[in-house]
Amino acid sequence: MTARPDDPAPNPHATEAEVEAALKDTKLAQVLYHDWEAETYDDKWSISYDERCIEYARGRFDAAVGSAPLPYERALELGCGTGFFLLNLMQSGVAKSGSVTDLSPGMVKVALRNAEHLGLDVDGRVADAETIPYDDDTFDLVVGHAVLHHIPDVELALKECLRVLKPGGRLVFAGEPTTAGNFYARWLGRITWKATTTVTKIPALAGWRRPQAELDESSRAAALEAVVDLHTFDPRQLEAMASSAGAVDVQATTEEFAAALWGWPVRTFEAAVPEEKLTMGYRLAMYKAWLRLSWLDENVMRRVVPRQFFYNAMITGVKPGASAK
Repeated sequence: MTARPDDPAPNPHATEAEVEAALKDTKLAQVLYHDWEAETYDDKWSISYDERCIEYARGRFDAAVGSAPLPYERALELGCGTGFFLLNLMQSGVAKSGSVTDLSPGMVKVALRNAEHLGLDVDGRVADAETIPYDDDTFDLVVGHAVLHHIPDVELALKECLRVLKPGGRLVFAGEPTTAGNFYARWLGRITWKATTTVTKIPALAGWRRPQAELDESSRAAALEAVVDLHTFDPRQLEAMASSAGAVDVQATTEEFAAALWGWPVRTFEAAVPEEKLTMGYRLAMYKAWLRLSWLDENVMRRVVPRQFFYNAMITGVKPGASAK
């Protein structure tokens, strides 16, 4: 498989035979699944590079880090996907220039294309998070979103992040599933998928059912997703890993409880019904509901629910030494 990010993603839709092979090879599954998802990933997760997602990405960064002198000179995104986290952080003023890496050539290709469209100073490489292809002391900031749970050896990847950071540089990872959150999200997703695909078999609701070929493809993607999602985390576990890797000033925080309990059934429903049914009015209503539930989580649930029961975990830490700035 070529490592050139400007090449088209190989095998954009995995066959049953490829899925079967990937079930036995974690890193093959990572490449196959994320190449498969690359061109549609932003639409699937409602990712954009406008004020809505700029504010969301910056909010995750600020929640993890608190106040910090900005901007960082050069940042790296590990497991960049389509570039959601770094590109939106750069637009918010967190970093001046950046580099993106991912095991998936398809994802690197889309991330670089997104950066070019936004006019951002970004380069990219296809890379394994356990062997980052940059020199020691290169970056002022390393970030990632929903990536650590895909990496076989998380502590090794964190050591690599610290190696490529300058002394005093910071790592920030967000969007990692907690163990409790993953449990209820998976069950809510399965129940919603079963209910939606069963009810839409009724003739009167046939217009709400995706073609069977698309449902079958979604099922194959879900089978791969179960392979590529390797870990869930307790916040204390993340802190211990980062400290063991060599970071100082380590702190894990969590977010989304009510928002996750509501959001996972909504996402699953959207994956099971035709795209044309999801009108702009519907999408706006869902987004406003998510905002209200997120407010509830931050202002009420955080005071009464232990942090390990929230869905998303974030971790930050600093490489020992003088300030990178």
